[in-house]
Amino acid sequence: MNKSEQDAPRLFLPGWGVGIGPLQGSLAKTRWQPMPFPGTSGGVVPATFAEARDSLLRDLPEVCHLGGWSLGGILAMAAAIAAPERILSLFLLATTPCYICREGWKLGRPPTELQAFMTIIKQEGMAILPRFVGNFCRGDVVPEAAAEVRRNATPMPEAVLNNGLHWLYEADLRAEVAQISCPVTILHGENDPMVPVEVAHWLAEHIPLARLIVLPGRAHAPFAGDDTGLLQELS
Repeated sequence: MNKSEQDAPRLFLPGWGVGIGPLQGSLAKTRWQPMPFPGTSGGVVPATFAEARDSLLRDLPEVCHLGGWSLGGILAMAAAIAAPERILSLFLLATTPCYICREGWKLGRPPTELQAFMTIIKQEGMAILPRFVGNFCRGDVVPEAAAEVRRNATPMPEAVLNNGLHWLYEADLRAEVAQISCPVTILHGENDPMVPVEVAHWLAEHIPLARLIVLPGRAHAPFAGDDTGLLQELS
């Protein structure tokens, strides 16, 4: 990688529901900058996953390094597949190519579970946040991880919450990840209850230039409650 590529912007997308806030502490120690989901800062919120990918590509600089946590990582992969000449590298944190179970894919969540969650969000909004965060931090060896994520969560517009769940439901990149041609770092918690670590191994096997780092004892927010600068080491 030449100097101009090394100096290209490094942008990091958040996970669903909690916004960029939980990532900011770790990213502050690195060259990465947080980037909100399409529609978060105003304008039309994309209704479909394909529209969200296209909106992201319009918002990105001509070339950049792109990272993402969970849903943000799915969007980052989709951008790299659609515009490989623009994405110099990927950083995937607790990411999956397909969030729900489908034919030939048993590493996702049941579709009915996500559908039920969509209904709860429409009824309760982010009042569900404490329970949601507690669930995805379950099994983490860092006891304060969930509290840190909740404390730093950034409110997201209702349309982004609702449409983001539809993006999750629609996204299926399994047949396309082998097209990703840039270097990819995959960082995944060993105890992730939302996206099992087997998914990270699957991605590492199917993306040509991938390297996988599994964090022992960590869950779906492996950066939370940890001051070791993991993202600094990997940026």
